[in-house]
Amino acid sequence: MRQMDVVGVRVEMPRNLPMVLLREVEGSRFLSIWIGAGEASAIASAQEGVVYPRPLTHDLMVDMLGALGHSLSQVKITDLDQGTFYAVLVIDGVEVSSRPSDAIALAVRTGTSIYCADEVLDEAGIPDPDPEPELDEGEEEQQVEKFREFLDQVTPEDFG
Repeated sequence: MRQMDVVGVRVEMPRNLPMVLLREVEGSRFLSIWIGAGEASAIASAQEGVVYPRPLTHDLMVDMLGALGHSLSQVKITDLDQGTFYAVLVIDGVEVSSRPSDAIALAVRTGTSIYCADEVLDEAGIPDPDPEPELDEGEEEQQVEKFREFLDQVTPEDFG
C-alpha cells in the first residue's frame, strides 16, 4: 500500500465530470478517480475548511463515529475492476466497504491517511509528466498546476 495525498478536485470539461486527484506521497504517480458531483463538492469544501451550519452527510458520519467512541484510522483504495475503484474504511481495525469518493471525503474531514494498493497504482497510476526530485513549496505548486493543465485535456477514454 502506498500513502496518497489529496491534490484536489477538478471538473473535466466539456463533459463537466468531476474527478478527485491523489498524489503518491513517496513517489511520483498520480491517481485520478471520476466521482459524483456531490462527493466532489464534499471533498472540495472540506479541503477549503468550509463549515456548514448543519452537518452534511460526511460531517454527520464523522460526528456519529465520534459520538459512538470510534475513529477512522485509514482509508484504503483496494481494487480497480473494469474501471471502477473500490475502497474500505478502517474503523477501529474493522474494514467497511466504501466508495472511494465517500472514503476520501471522510479522510479529508478527519485528517486520516489514504493508502492505495500497489496493484491499483501500477494499473491506473499516472506518472508525473515533469517530475523534479526536490521542490520547494512554490515549485511544487507549479508542478501540480502543470498536471492540472494536463488533466484539462484528458478524457475518461484515455484511462481505458
